[in-house]
Amino acid sequence: MSDAASGKVSVLFVCLGNICRSPSAEGVFRQLAAEQGLLESLHIDSCGTGNWHIGKAPDARATAAAERRGVDIAELRARQIQAEDLDRFDYVLVMDRSNLADVRDIWNQNGGTEPRLFLEFGRSGHAEVPDPYYGGEDGFEQVLDLIHEASEGLLESIRERLA
Repeated sequence: MSDAASGKVSVLFVCLGNICRSPSAEGVFRQLAAEQGLLESLHIDSCGTGNWHIGKAPDARATAAAERRGVDIAELRARQIQAEDLDRFDYVLVMDRSNLADVRDIWNQNGGTEPRLFLEFGRSGHAEVPDPYYGGEDGFEQVLDLIHEASEGLLESIRERLA
């Protein structure tokens, strides 16, 4: 399932609109992977289950919160998940149970990589990354905290897979 030609482990982060949580996860995970010398072994992407924001940049609040932590997500653009993504990615990691249900519908019809909740890789005790879209700036900070912690657990799992 990974990109056999490149031998890379592929990771897809999924939220609702692909403008807050999943691009933040892509950016944080990419930065942590680079810091740990694993970036060249990975293919990282993000998408949304909905189609409202296709082609748009991440939410300005998400971009600003990430930037305060030294993570640049400004160049990312929203896209909608496709059935082929479940064949192309080794990890399909969703932000909440609603996203999980939507992606499971695709998976049940087409097979491929079974989607999982991203925070399964974390130790925070949270099951879901809350959607900060309708809240204040502190919601974006909480999202980044949860994503950072789960990203560390995911990288640990991938390191074991690559060993």
